[in-house]
Amino acid sequence: MPPHTVVSRDQWLKARKDFLAKEKAFTRARDQLSAERRALPWVKLDKPYMFETPEGKRSLADLFGDHSQLLVYHFMLGPGRIEGCPSCSYLADHFDGMLPHLAQRDVTFTAISRAPLNEIEAYERRMGWRFPWASSHGTDFNYDFGVSFDLDKNGHGKGIYNYHEQDIESGEMPGLSAFYKDENGDVFHTYSAYARGLDSLVGTYNFLDLAPKGRDEDKLPWTMAWVRRHDEYEDAKQKSCCGGH
Repeated sequence: MPPHTVVSRDQWLKARKDFLAKEKAFTRARDQLSAERRALPWVKLDKPYMFETPEGKRSLADLFGDHSQLLVYHFMLGPGRIEGCPSCSYLADHFDGMLPHLAQRDVTFTAISRAPLNEIEAYERRMGWRFPWASSHGTDFNYDFGVSFDLDKNGHGKGIYNYHEQDIESGEMPGLSAFYKDENGDVFHTYSAYARGLDSLVGTYNFLDLAPKGRDEDKLPWTMAWVRRHDEYEDAKQKSCCGGH
């Protein structure tokens, strides 16, 4: 960590108040951006998507349950993969705690992956998660919402991800999509976000942004290079080996 300026309490308070003005401006700008996001046009969905869930086959409309809003996290877990993406797993560690709070605001949440349900459930048991997670195996859902891609035999290809064509080196990419169901049961796609657009979902990052060293990723070979599945960090392994809690 580079040397930092050290000042008196009065000097610190002045600097902090000056910065507070910028934080408030950012908060107002974020609120305005959120309002503009909610005002975006919608697309009515007519394709009959079906998913495998622990309760059996369910349509996209069924996944809403008793609520009119549905948030879907597109989790990177393709067929035949015994482990989910470390970065998606990092995000997923934040999901369980928010479920009852989302429900109070008329929102249902589910993850959806292209892996068969039995493969999803095996990984979910390992991670100890409880959030809903459905399989879109054998459907166009992940492809239609820009998170699954057909690659060549060398594992490369081109595709539209985050709304522009780019080189694709993974058949599965992360994203989040939002949907609304009206009183007639019609479902509308209202929003999708990808890549850095998912930053706000990562509660740990929001805390790290307040810490003295921040995310501390500048010297890493890529963003999130430090991230592991929560049972793969050294302290987690040691606790597991030693019988710790």
